[in-house]
Amino acid sequence: MTAIKICGITREADALAAAHGGANAVGLVFYGRSPRHVTPARAAQLMRVLPPFVMSVGLFVDATADEVRHTVTQARVDLLQFHGDESPAYCREVSARCGVPYLKALRVRPGQDLLQYARDYPDARALLLDAYVEGTQGGTGATFDWALIPQNLPLPVVLSGGLSPENVTAAIRAVRPCAVDVSSGVESAKGIKDAAKIAAFVTGVRNADV
Repeated sequence: MTAIKICGITREADALAAAHGGANAVGLVFYGRSPRHVTPARAAQLMRVLPPFVMSVGLFVDATADEVRHTVTQARVDLLQFHGDESPAYCREVSARCGVPYLKALRVRPGQDLLQYARDYPDARALLLDAYVEGTQGGTGATFDWALIPQNLPLPVVLSGGLSPENVTAAIRAVRPCAVDVSSGVESAKGIKDAAKIAAFVTGVRNADV
């Protein structure tokens, strides 16, 4: 069954809508330039409303090791998501220092060697594939060509980038990822989730798994 992550949570109501709607994980953005940014203290408040067995994922973009460790100490996230140009050595070291596993994100565009990229991060729990948009680090609502994803990647794939209730069924059937990650596709405004869109997205995922 394809797992579901709802990213960019900023409100308790949205965390609950994601959890009650069937999401396996919620994402918290610790990147100051994002409209979905939350502080570690705010993230800790949001996590308190989550029911058991819903994972929290902390998204970082080229943060210092100390910044990540401070955030993990305050917010107690279950999984790190490195969404910038973090090196394999950095990811490995920070993950070990925090005692928290990690995902490595890549913004996909033609000409990249995704196989080699995945081999460079062998200790990552998965490779999160997002759309490349110049000057941004995600949450753009843009898709990318799913045919660029090799079928024999050595890491599980978390598919992101422009997913919505309307296209997630086709996306899963095309890529067969271990999980899908959505943010803007279930929003009424940046950082404000729509419970009906979350429910429709989850239905789209489950339809693909039939």
